[in-house]
Amino acid sequence: MEADRLLDQLRAQIANRALFYLAAYDALADAVGAERAEAVLTRAVRLRGRAVGEAFRRFAPADIAGLKDAFLGGLPGGEALFRPDLRRCDEKALEVKFETCPLQQAWCDAGVPEAKRAVLCRIAGAVDLGTFEAAGFAIENRTWTPGASGCCHLTITPRDGP
Repeated sequence: MEADRLLDQLRAQIANRALFYLAAYDALADAVGAERAEAVLTRAVRLRGRAVGEAFRRFAPADIAGLKDAFLGGLPGGEALFRPDLRRCDEKALEVKFETCPLQQAWCDAGVPEAKRAVLCRIAGAVDLGTFEAAGFAIENRTWTPGASGCCHLTITPRDGP
């Protein structure tokens, strides 16, 4: 089926992105140390998220339902790859926990140890921080940690002030 083939191709492209994050982190960690590597990559990914977030700015300051529809409706591969669990959507917050993540799966498949996967998840999760900050919302992103189920757990709220 064509849809399955396209989903497999998308999964492979996301895995490729995950392996690029891993290679970039390893190269930077060798050059400047692990802590600095995480900080630099997190900043770069967050900046990319800020560019993405401009598309969601029309929902600020408080159209949480519109934000939910646009954000979840624009997930790569629909809901199949990240399996979002909508935990809350009201005037005060949008809360989504992603049950799966093709980035994390690629790191797992590559044999990356859990502690390093947690670092890579924090780096990759910075895209969400930048996205929703630029869109005009506050965000808390609890990324995956060893022993946890699922992946990122986002809570997005209207931001107080500019």
